[in-house]
Amino acid sequence: MSTSVGQEPSSQNVPFLDVLDPAFDFGAPEAFAAQAESWYATSPIGLLVLRYEQANDLLRDRRLDHNGKRYLETNGIFDGPIYEWFVPMIVNHDGEDHRRLRRLMSKAFTARTVENLRPFIRAQVEQLTEDLASAEACEFVEDFGSRLPLAVMCRLLGVPPEDYDVFGTWTRDIGLVFSLAAGGDVVTRVEAAVRGLNDYADFLIEEKSARPTDDLSSALVAAYQADDGRVSKDELRNLLVTLVFGAQDNTRYQLANAIVAFSEHPDQWTLLGQRPELAAQAVEEVMRWLPSAGSIYRFAAEDFDYEGLHIARGTFLIMCVSIAQRDPRAHKNADRFDITAVREKPPLQFGAGPHHCLGSALARVEIGEALPILAERLGPPSVVGPITWQGPLGIQGPDALPLRFG
Repeated sequence: MSTSVGQEPSSQNVPFLDVLDPAFDFGAPEAFAAQAESWYATSPIGLLVLRYEQANDLLRDRRLDHNGKRYLETNGIFDGPIYEWFVPMIVNHDGEDHRRLRRLMSKAFTARTVENLRPFIRAQVEQLTEDLASAEACEFVEDFGSRLPLAVMCRLLGVPPEDYDVFGTWTRDIGLVFSLAAGGDVVTRVEAAVRGLNDYADFLIEEKSARPTDDLSSALVAAYQADDGRVSKDELRNLLVTLVFGAQDNTRYQLANAIVAFSEHPDQWTLLGQRPELAAQAVEEVMRWLPSAGSIYRFAAEDFDYEGLHIARGTFLIMCVSIAQRDPRAHKNADRFDITAVREKPPLQFGAGPHHCLGSALARVEIGEALPILAERLGPPSVVGPITWQGPLGIQGPDALPLRFG
């Protein structure tokens, strides 16, 4: 016998979590109590998937899709620049359309492309770390967390240094597309970012067509020109803007989240400084412990039954990555932050299946270069002021992180 899920609390004995409450936190005892009781909970906006196994399974389930159109319309956006960018985005395509766009990306965004960036990433980390070492205190997001991925993304795309600042504003604001429910000036900021990045993408396409260089924009334009019209110029522009969206925001917040985690576990920071060979495990552990993609959403594309639950077409599902990655059913000692642990289950924040994030390797390289250099050069971080957070849904991490390194 199956039960049904809707948008409101069920009369069944199923946990209810009010994720719209400004004080709600997936790290709170009530969230872990709900996870212990059930693999899912209801909420004011849809079904919350709380456990690792079910979240990983449903991220691969073809009966679910992104349905970007429905997501925007749920948030009151039916047309305009955000709609024109977000709805045709690669992640909102499935089947052959998705494969066609991903093939073009894969031709340009290769493992070699990422590896060739490593010396540049390391040099940037060393310079930014020297700047932190010379300061008594810092605002980590502004002084390091934003600057590193911005410089890397601009180098990747062939954006000149004089455009970094304006590019940085756009890349920060476009990430707010997953925080539309927050209200305020979010829609205005995302619209301005989309317009600016669309215009800049058109400039890059024109510039790299005429004067190609050794960067991802040139490689994408070359792949597009050799693709016999299978990808349109509008789709190429959308891919470039989406690259910016994916390459900056998640890494910026993940770097800041890592520092928050180490500030709460200074012994682990000291250990990493002494044993830089633990860098790769440290990257996986900070992404598990405090992921920048704290939740991933899907919509049910059809009616179906799953583990005794009837899920109606159109149901909004949220894979609660931040709590699922601390699920004791998935990891031994899941409630411990331990960079020496070898975790058998991969992080969920990059998605799974055909939609697994193409940029995951670059994010790992950036964080993997940053953490051991910071830990070797600087003492353990201490938070010295209030942290302002994004969250709990969508991209999650500090907007401001005042620190002093030991």
